Amino acid sequence: MKNFFTLIILLLVISGVFFIFKKSSPQNSSQNYTPVPAENVSIEDGVQVIAIRAKGGYQPRASVAKAGIPTIIRFDSKGTFDCSASVRIPSLKISRSLEFSGSTDIDLGTPKKGLMRGSCSMGMYPFEIEFQS
Repeated sequence: MKNFFTLIILLLVISGVFFIFKKSSPQNSSQNYTPVPAENVSIEDGVQVIAIRAKGGYQPRASVAKAGIPTIIRFDSKGTFDCSASVRIPSLKISRSLEFSGSTDIDLGTPKKGLMRGSCSMGMYPFEIEFQS
């Protein structure tokens, strides 16, 4: 009888863990994540500015911008002390620490059409920018 209850408890724990990972996987998997265009892109003096808030991750997580325009990402932080205070964009070989509180601009040059991905220094908090023509 004791083995039966142990087996039931073990199955419940395994089911719970599976449910937790299954439920959280679309948020953590870029394959299942469908970007929703955010209204965080503007043009200032001929330069495209993509504004992203950095604290406990990046908001918005997905942005849509125009390709072929000089572009910067403006990371705004307010008391950011977690790993989102350090940004990596591997495709452009960019690794940068952000201000604890304030704005940090990262020049992307003139991006071509395509998807650019970045994350925090640990890879826990991803973000992406889709450049469209």
